[in-house]
Amino acid sequence: MPVERRAEEVKNGAREGTEMAKRDQTSQEPQPTAATATSAQGQSGAAARPDGDGPDDTVSRTLRQKTTYENLMEEAVSPENFCKALKAVVTNDGAPGIDGMKAADLEKHLEAHWEKIRAKLLAGAYVPTPVKRVEIPKPSGGVRMLGIPTVLDRFIQQLLLQVMTPVFEPRFSDHSYGFRPGRSTADAIQAAKGFARQGKDWVVDLDITKFFDHVNHDILVTRIASLIRDKRVLGLIGKFLRRGAMVEGVVHASEEGTPQGGPLSPLLANIYLDALDKELDRRGHAYCRYADDCNIYVSSQAAAERTLASIRNWIEKHLRLQVNAAKSGTGRPWERKFLGFRLNRLRRITIAPESLERFKSKVRQMWRSCQSLTSEQLVERWQQFIRGWWAYYQITDDRKPIFQLEGWIRRHIRKFFWQRWHKPAGRKRKLRSLGLKGDLLKVAHSSKGAWHLAATGSLNTALSAMLWLSPAVRSCGCSTPLTSTAGCGKPHVRWCGREQGRNPLPPTRSRIPGLSSTDIPDCVVFRQTQNRIARNGEIAAY
Repeated sequence: MPVERRAEEVKNGAREGTEMAKRDQTSQEPQPTAATATSAQGQSGAAARPDGDGPDDTVSRTLRQKTTYENLMEEAVSPENFCKALKAVVTNDGAPGIDGMKAADLEKHLEAHWEKIRAKLLAGAYVPTPVKRVEIPKPSGGVRMLGIPTVLDRFIQQLLLQVMTPVFEPRFSDHSYGFRPGRSTADAIQAAKGFARQGKDWVVDLDITKFFDHVNHDILVTRIASLIRDKRVLGLIGKFLRRGAMVEGVVHASEEGTPQGGPLSPLLANIYLDALDKELDRRGHAYCRYADDCNIYVSSQAAAERTLASIRNWIEKHLRLQVNAAKSGTGRPWERKFLGFRLNRLRRITIAPESLERFKSKVRQMWRSCQSLTSEQLVERWQQFIRGWWAYYQITDDRKPIFQLEGWIRRHIRKFFWQRWHKPAGRKRKLRSLGLKGDLLKVAHSSKGAWHLAATGSLNTALSAMLWLSPAVRSCGCSTPLTSTAGCGKPHVRWCGREQGRNPLPPTRSRIPGLSSTDIPDCVVFRQTQNRIARNGEIAAY
């Protein structure tokens, strides 16, 4: 091992020395003029070698590249790019910055001031506004610092993003999945699954400590300047990076980091970490990177530990970042989580236990009885949450841990309404309106706790109509009537009752207190039998 490591160091040193010599030689050569550039373009075909790698051909490509990206600001402020950026910012909405202007007011503001703003951008004189510092709690503890730009600065960043993305996107690695067009978390997880099934069943889990807060400005701007020659664009990006944040009325300048909250930040992060991708590609590693989360898949524990130590040193030396020792490590894929997922021993995708615990905490929080919200507001909020949650976790192969929460979620919902009815007289009146009679109404006078009573048969029968409030909402958005037997042909959640080619179940007899029948969505039926669900192979609701 020491001999091999020493040999690798010698090779790296020789390579670095050669590259430094080439850079010195290039810096001493005179820069070509416009006439020289024209001559070089005309003679490149004759002087180049048959494989197209001749020196004149290289100079020609470099000059064409410089010419292409010297006027990027004109492309940024073009009418087509303007309309596209305005639509994106207004659609994304978001919180206002320190000036309080909302996204809905942006169009009127631009109608009155766009000519002046455009002139400043073309002259390189535009000065961004400091961001608004916001702290949000992290699931693993601590807080994440966000910098919320003003709506106008978000629009300017969107202009730059739309013209810079075509420049850098083709040069990014195929193993990078974060914040890129046409790529998603699902693609990253599926790629990780493929590596594990190829026999690379040891993973190096890398997490960079506060990446967005410690991005080196000089390194980042240098990487951008390697392709973009427009000094106005480079200067504006530098102003965005150094402008800082306003905290309690005082502006604090930023010496490092990129504000996490603007449209341009994800692209800047990928540009910065592209050097890491190139290094991993050069070493021939199988890896998946999503922003600052990176998993490298190897075939043995020794290789995993050796790779972790080597890559950690490389990141600290070349990117000037620190690897989070508490979150980083090596292990089996079923021992480490990646983007909220985990691969089990069968190399199937399942939800990570930490993600499941966060989901349960969210359920408890959303179904607390001490909330000043109407039933309609609670229903709408729950539907928005569960649809978004399922849209993210629907790629799981092993859904058994999620299936096991069905009864637990319904019990929380029954507990919520029981506590909302307050006194025995009100509870008895509600239960009677839901169809209970005789001895079943005695539960209204019970002195036992709400969690215990939520599991009794009386509440289960009376509140069966409420079960549609649990994840009984279709992720497909189907509006096919309940009387239809054709099915909509889309994958439904398991409570839909309208699978392709099957007859739907009849609607529930009871309805939710405080809601009319028109407020209940088409798909309110809960399929009671677990065995039938497993036998038909219907899709889970999460």
